[in-house]
Formats: sequence, C-alpha cells, structure tokens
Amino acid sequence: MRSITLGHYLPGSSLLHKLDPRVKLITLFILIAALFMIKSFLGFVIFCGFILIVFFSAGLPWRYFLRGLKPIFFIVFFTITLHFLFTKGGRVYWHWGPLTVEEAGVYFGTFMTLRLILLVVTTLLITLTTSPIAFTDGIEFLLRPLRFVGVPGHEIAMMMTIALRFVPTLMEEGAKIRNAQMARGADFETGNIFRRARSLVPLLVPLFISAFRRADELAVAMEARCYRGGIDRTKMRQLQTGPLDYFSLVTVAGFTLVLILSGV
Repeated sequence: MRSITLGHYLPGSSLLHKLDPRVKLITLFILIAALFMIKSFLGFVIFCGFILIVFFSAGLPWRYFLRGLKPIFFIVFFTITLHFLFTKGGRVYWHWGPLTVEEAGVYFGTFMTLRLILLVVTTLLITLTTSPIAFTDGIEFLLRPLRFVGVPGHEIAMMMTIALRFVPTLMEEGAKIRNAQMARGADFETGNIFRRARSLVPLLVPLFISAFRRADELAVAMEARCYRGGIDRTKMRQLQTGPLDYFSLVTVAGFTLVLILSGV
C-alpha cells in the first residue's frame, strides 16, 4: 500500500512544476497517443530516453519512479504470461506438454510490457508535479467545451480530483486497519487463495465504512461553505499560459511527430 504513488504531489521549482496544468494534460495525451503508435523497440528506447530526461530534470527521486511501478507488477506478470503461452509463431524456445513459448509470444509480451511501464511513468510525471487544485483547474478547462452538450465539466473535474486525492489517504487507512486486525490475531498471509479472500473481509468492511464517513464529512464541509458547483464561480488563482508553456507544447508535439513519421 505504501508503494502507491498515485495521488501524491511533490512540490518543486523545476520547469515541469511551473508549466500550466492545461499544457501538461495536453502533452500527456499527445505522449500517450505516441506511445500507442510506436511500432518497434527502437521507438520505445527513444521514448524512454525522452521520458527519463524529463523525469530527472523535474528533480523527482528514483524511489518514486520505482514505487510507481510496484502496483502494476501483477498486471505486467499476467500480460507477459498470456503472451508467452498463447501467442504463437516463430521459433519455439520452450515447451512442456501443450504449453509452448514461441518467438512471437516473447516479442509481443515484451512489447506490451514496455508500453504499459512507459504509460505509467508518463502519467506519474503529471501527477507528481501537479497539485490537486491545479489538476482540477486543468481538467475543468479541457472539459469546458462539453458544457454545450450538457456535460458538467466542473463537477467531473472535482470528482476526479477528490478521488485522486483520497487514494493515498485510503491506502494509509487500510494499512492502519490491517495492522490493527493483525494485532487482534487476523491472518492475511497463510492459506489458499480462497481463505485469503475470506480473511480480507475484516479489512474491507472497516475500510468501506471509513471511506463513506470521509465522503459524508467532505460533503457536509462543502455544503457548510455554501459550495454550489461551478456556475458563476470565481477562482482565486487564474491559469496563465506563458512562452515556456508554448515552447514545451511545441517540443513535445515535434518529438511525437518525428517519432511517428520515422516509423520506429
């Protein structure tokens, strides 16, 4: 639980921290689109080099880079296993009865794993360097054109930010409940998978109750402050786009365009 970095914000004075949140969200969408258009391992190497340069220029420590990858370990393992065992084609590297590991499975398994890891790291660049308030303002601005079709952009942005903000809080609460239950004799680590699933009930029930209590307290606090949504609502801090933002956007767009047109 402590390894989850989603929802954390690390204050800093780097160029990435100073960028307009709207620009950071747009560049995130551009990089994700480029990531899904990469067709070779050379493209992943170039993309990874670009992300690492941005990551370290933002002053982010290594441990957050590694901690951000821990929660997706099971997904990565599951993806590799499926491709290795069920994607057929090419040379056979290993076989045991009906199970075989062939060249195409190794290729596509490694390809999808790299894509997933880079997707997580790219997203971490935004969440670790953008405060929840700025994140909300950026999402709300990008959703503003949808208000003409009845989509409440402000409410959606607020819900997303609150959910993102409470991820580390709920994880910490879950760790405390787990330690308290273990002190009372609960066992979460022995037995088969079904027994372990049943042992999670004393953990999940208090966690859900705590989550609903926090949500109720937050709703009461917002109502006590006369919060009525985003209609005619003013902002204490106005978003402003400067030359650095335009330069960053053009740089990312140019890098993506070159990456796609080169066919790597």
